[in-house]
Amino acid sequence: MKFQIIATAALLACIGVTEQAFAFNQLDLDQLKASGSCPRCDLSGADLSRANLTGANLREANLKAAILTGANLTNADLTSANLESATLTGANLTAASFTGTYLKGASLDNTNLSFTGFIGANLEGANLKGAREQFTNYRGANFRVTTLSNGVITSNKPYWWSLQRFSPGQCNKFNEDKISGSTCSTD
Repeated sequence: MKFQIIATAALLACIGVTEQAFAFNQLDLDQLKASGSCPRCDLSGADLSRANLTGANLREANLKAAILTGANLTNADLTSANLESATLTGANLTAASFTGTYLKGASLDNTNLSFTGFIGANLEGANLKGAREQFTNYRGANFRVTTLSNGVITSNKPYWWSLQRFSPGQCNKFNEDKISGSTCSTD
């Protein structure tokens, strides 16, 4: 009997911790809506679908598992933000900064990535299928098991985007069309 009580208490404690792991801070959400600026805020799991966040300052914000479907993040600063498992389907990310951003498992399908910078971003396992890319900067980004805009899934070996070709044999390994800029193996 005591074991059942202890097991039940432990289970309830775990459920409570799990819920809090994705619970956003309402004050942070209110601040973002009022000012368009909320650096280092906790917005994990927040539903920001179709939100107009043009020019928003979300540097180092926690947006883990946030829902940003159809949101307008034009010129937004998401430098070093955590967007793990976030849903950005159909979002406008034109000229946004994702420098050093953690986007592991994020859904960026059918987004507008024109003029967007993903310098040093982690896009491992992210979905970019159908994304519009024009002058998008992926320098130093991690593309391990990433679905690219054309639907191709990258290999399980870590490789990074580079605008420099160290040796054509290595850097064009994943670039059959010989397009300027390539994915380079880190083998």
